[in-house]
Amino acid sequence: MTFQPGDTALLIDEKDRHFLLRLDESKTFQYHLGAIKHADLIGQPDGSWVESSSGGMMLLLRPRLADYILKMKRGAQVVYPKDIGPILVYADIAPGMTVLEAGTGSGALTIALTRAVGPHGRVVSVERRDDHAAHARKTIDRWFGDAPDNLELVIGDVAGFVEAVRPDRLVLDLPDPSETIDAAATQMPTGGVVCIYLPTVPQVERAVESADQTGAYAEVEVMEFLVRDWNVKGRSVRPEHQMIGHTGFLVFLRRISPRRGRLI
Repeated sequence: MTFQPGDTALLIDEKDRHFLLRLDESKTFQYHLGAIKHADLIGQPDGSWVESSSGGMMLLLRPRLADYILKMKRGAQVVYPKDIGPILVYADIAPGMTVLEAGTGSGALTIALTRAVGPHGRVVSVERRDDHAAHARKTIDRWFGDAPDNLELVIGDVAGFVEAVRPDRLVLDLPDPSETIDAAATQMPTGGVVCIYLPTVPQVERAVESADQTGAYAEVEVMEFLVRDWNVKGRSVRPEHQMIGHTGFLVFLRRISPRRGRLI
């Protein structure tokens, strides 16, 4: 499929620098090795090489979601690709499911959840702050073209939406998720999964304690994911000097019928 006006494109120069742009026939991309008219990119196939006005060669690609998240404009802190992958797998987000998310933030995780549930699923993303919600809508529209029909963006407190939505999966990126954990303990269908993203150990302790006190959750898992790239050039094979370390903890809970006693 060739690039069309309005598409998001990724240009990569010979030093592996990445540039994200939305194609507009009236605009020109400029960097230290010259300029490239957007009009010259439109109609090109994914994976093409293009030449700047000063002879610089750049690779033209359709960005992966990971590329988009790392280069997109940010409002609130984003959930990074290294955590989004485990969220989708360990929370078991699948086509056709209903997912309730809070907060929307910059929209990175919202995009991934919406893709994962597919056109027959549903994502309801709740954000308390109007400015964050407005920024997320722009981010989401830029990725999809327009907000897809299976995504609802709303303003409010997520705890008040659990009963109405009755999600299969609940994904929380909140400083204090205890109120929503309590709501889900009585209003979320049993068998569902709650995933909570938290940056600090005290927040994790409070969240697990809140879940424990309800007696309505089992299979509690707390995980941290680290990423280290490797450099492979001929016989030189070594890890990169820097790695992506701590960004946050992921807490997973399984909703069960309430019982007395501690968590399993």
